[in-house]
Amino acid sequence: MKLSGIDISASALTAQRLRMDVITSNIANAETTRAQYVDGKFVPYRRKMVVMEPTQAPFKDLLNDKLTGPSERGVHVTKIQEDQTPFKQVYNPSHPDADENGMVYMPNVDMVKEMTDLISASRSYEANVTALNASKAMFTKSLEIGR
Repeated sequence: MKLSGIDISASALTAQRLRMDVITSNIANAETTRAQYVDGKFVPYRRKMVVMEPTQAPFKDLLNDKLTGPSERGVHVTKIQEDQTPFKQVYNPSHPDADENGMVYMPNVDMVKEMTDLISASRSYEANVTALNASKAMFTKSLEIGR
């Protein structure tokens, strides 16, 4: 017996949890000016984003779906990519990472965008928990019918 509703919710919970972890990492590093050492100089932290895609079933599974019922579906994380928007420049000549003009390159993390994404991921996580609980309740009720 396949529990496709539970499998779908479980895959979404895993993906949204990773998304929340990446967002919190972005928030934690919003002021990090020395994230990497590249070509003899420090580079600020670069915002990261999670890329998700639906789980693609191979042809044989699609054929079996028609014969025996649906196979596993859901979502999976394909990669975590860096946001290529330019770094912010802030005038602060007393900062240890300031250049000769007093400019400091800061991470490309926008706190408003991060908080919006965090709320979105949190709401998606909550919706999938609700769907998971509904699927679990339906399976439990169907088992009670046989008593």
